[in-house]
Amino acid sequence: MNFLVLLTIVLLIIAGHQLLRVIELSRGLKKTKEWHITDSDNNSMGKAMFAFMFVFFAFFIWQCMRWNERALPGAASIHGEKIDTLWDYNMYLCVFVFFVTNFFLFYFAYKYRGNKKTQATYFPHDNRLEMAWTIVPAIVLAFVIIFGLKYWNEITDTATDPNRVTIELYAKQFDWTARYTGKDGKLGLTDYRQIGGTNSVGQDTTDASGFDDLIVKNEFHIPVGREIEFKMRSRDVLHSAYMPHFRAQMNCVPGMITEFKFVPTKTTAQMRKDPYVIKMMAGINNQRAKFNKEPIEFDYLLLCNKICGASHYNMQMNLVVDTEADYKAWIAKQKAFKTVASK
Repeated sequence: MNFLVLLTIVLLIIAGHQLLRVIELSRGLKKTKEWHITDSDNNSMGKAMFAFMFVFFAFFIWQCMRWNERALPGAASIHGEKIDTLWDYNMYLCVFVFFVTNFFLFYFAYKYRGNKKTQATYFPHDNRLEMAWTIVPAIVLAFVIIFGLKYWNEITDTATDPNRVTIELYAKQFDWTARYTGKDGKLGLTDYRQIGGTNSVGQDTTDASGFDDLIVKNEFHIPVGREIEFKMRSRDVLHSAYMPHFRAQMNCVPGMITEFKFVPTKTTAQMRKDPYVIKMMAGINNQRAKFNKEPIEFDYLLLCNKICGASHYNMQMNLVVDTEADYKAWIAKQKAFKTVASK
């Protein structure tokens, strides 16, 4: 059997060599050299470029339709809806420019294909064209940047709602801890020298204003419809608190406190009933079933969006958006820092 396989390979090599020899000899019968480009060659290539344009555009449209279902569901925060709107306008603009520029690229390759009867025009410079493709993009980009800055300033403005919920997100390799203000509405001071044991965030045990703070791990809750003010710290390296469904992200920098705020608009229960989310989770669970994994439900997530080390991929925490009543019931079950630290 091995001999037959070897013999077949040898015969294929010999046949290929003879075919190449025939092609080489046939070139000698032509009146022109093989490197000489004819009008027929140029016409064929020009038409092929124009035909490829339609295939290229069709493939692009198919890709958009095929993979659009893998996108995130609609934003679950007030500012996130504005970000989605800005994103959509940017994508419409990019797709429009993509189609226009590529149409002319392929069309000109066809229209100005080589021809013995024509000669290329020497066209070194045109002030009108230079002005056009400088001013028009500048106006379009100014529009995008102005609206982007406007939304960014609104999003990153200081939280002022007296009814807001203040939460500290404390990052370290490779997990998150959430710390809530107690009844006094203030987060206690911290001291990195006191990190250890039950005091995982380094809360200052001499600061009475922090005795009623609530420290939770694995999962934290926020109420729908209220402003949530996040204060972020990092113990070790640069992390990034990323909550994709709320279109929220802010770096957690060692040695300083960064802030972000948003107002959630959809509870976890509402998102689980969303038709798009149901379809998305069905696709995810179908893939999990192929690897004999248990099905999962939709959950909001807090992720780290910086490559912070070997277990960066696993640095996440569940986030639950509750109704006001459910949130208050959950908060009532959490234990104050003084109670936990005294054990």
